[in-house]
Amino acid sequence: MHDSRPGRRVAIVAGLRTPFAKSGTIFRDVSATALARHAARELLVRSELDGHEIDEVIFGQVVPSVKVPNVAREVSLLPQLLPSVPAYSLNRACASAAQAITNAADQIALGHADTVLAGGVESLSDIPVLHSRRFSQIMVDAGKARSFGARIGALARARPRDLVPVTPAVAEPSTGETMGQSAEKMAKENGITREAQDRLALMSHQRAAGATADGRLTAEIAPWFGGPQMDKIVNADNGVRADTSLEALAQLRPVFDRRYGSVTAGNASPLTDGAAAVLLMAEEKAAALGYEPLAYLRSYAVAAVDPAWQLLMGPAYAVPRALERAGITWSELGLVEIHEAFAAQVLSNVQAWGSTAWAERLGLPAPVGEVDWDCTNVMGGSIAVGHPFGATGARLVTTLAHEMRRRDVALGLISICAQGGMGYALVLERD
Repeated sequence: MHDSRPGRRVAIVAGLRTPFAKSGTIFRDVSATALARHAARELLVRSELDGHEIDEVIFGQVVPSVKVPNVAREVSLLPQLLPSVPAYSLNRACASAAQAITNAADQIALGHADTVLAGGVESLSDIPVLHSRRFSQIMVDAGKARSFGARIGALARARPRDLVPVTPAVAEPSTGETMGQSAEKMAKENGITREAQDRLALMSHQRAAGATADGRLTAEIAPWFGGPQMDKIVNADNGVRADTSLEALAQLRPVFDRRYGSVTAGNASPLTDGAAAVLLMAEEKAAALGYEPLAYLRSYAVAAVDPAWQLLMGPAYAVPRALERAGITWSELGLVEIHEAFAAQVLSNVQAWGSTAWAERLGLPAPVGEVDWDCTNVMGGSIAVGHPFGATGARLVTTLAHEMRRRDVALGLISICAQGGMGYALVLERD
């Protein structure tokens, strides 16, 4: 098996995350910085890596704090690392942590770094709430005022309507359409039934519950110690419902099209808080330090579609590119991880990969491939586990790499849809 990437081979040495928690629950009073530092610190401890070996820190975050716009730098200032370690944060929506990981891989492949800490974080319990543009201008004018009277005059222009808060929406700036509305549109256009969506959601919960019970998922989690006495221990994701059923899911009402819709809170991923981190090294660096890599990064690809069309169909384009760059076909994959933003989105992309009409649209000689659910999302997915926007990519890489080792699988694929009509795909390999 050859590596088609130029430069050095990049090893995934270890990965770890916090529990993923529904927003407003366990982590409602915890900052994104604290979550990110917790995942990174525990990853260094468990991997027994001297923090001085870290050359760079890259983290994804989609809704950053106004006060902490570069959360990666706060991670790099952990006492285990040298303060001279550079760090930056990035945003490629739901694929942010995957982008952080492949950016790290590029730096290693180029020889600019040997060891990089990459990942992502999101705290949707702590989103910035803005005032109106007019009120912001009034405050700026008041701040610039030369006298007390001028300051009072500026503030006196404020009206009650100026104080109405503006919260960020999970919507497309270009179209105003929310992610849920887009998923609803995709379900209708692609003929994805409500029952099919609920069945996928049920599978997600059942598999995540099983992987939590047998310890596969909890092994990837750094327990969180909360409460005033630090005695409230959280070591699992709180969105996983072992007790759900098709009947229970069928009772839920559509959220985005109440009359004709099929997308519900049950077959969509919840708003989630959490962080995840991955340790990447040059192959020879890992060998020198005595690490046995979980997997290696073989290829990646990104694509984008018009957000006004089918917003979450980017993976239909990104996946065949990643496979082509890896020099492999779908049939060679032993495991697949598909990010479950919405069941409708997953099933739309799965349908596209198996479609002759889509193959023609993509200029391919044949369909990309048929999804085998026996080796796809085998530990559940984002519908059950949760989806902290900036962190999910690192969770997927960690889960896939560990499961590839357990099953002795040679090739694995990750597919991620992202806001803005983007799709992201990665191929991992093992010797």
